[in-house]
Amino acid sequence: MNDASVEHGLADKLIGPVSTIIDRKREELMPMLAGGAGQAAQHALRDDECVRKVATFCYPLLPGLVRLAVKEPVFVNFVMNNREKVLGRLASSS
Repeated sequence: MNDASVEHGLADKLIGPVSTIIDRKREELMPMLAGGAGQAAQHALRDDECVRKVATFCYPLLPGLVRLAVKEPVFVNFVMNNREKVLGRLASSS
């Protein structure tokens, strides 16, 4: 199995729990995206430190079984590499 298929499988498994966290914790996450409004939030998605902060906030909120299978550095890397897909709707719905 190649790295691309492993990463795709990981994305399929993580997108649901991450979306749930984003929906539930929207009010807490928005300030992490540089004030959380419109253009500022879109700009924050390009800021590695902002995206890393959001990913670090979300990791402990994942279901326990997901955290057992996916360690925090892997999760943060996943969010960093898929920021538009994972966090894009958070920024666009502000």
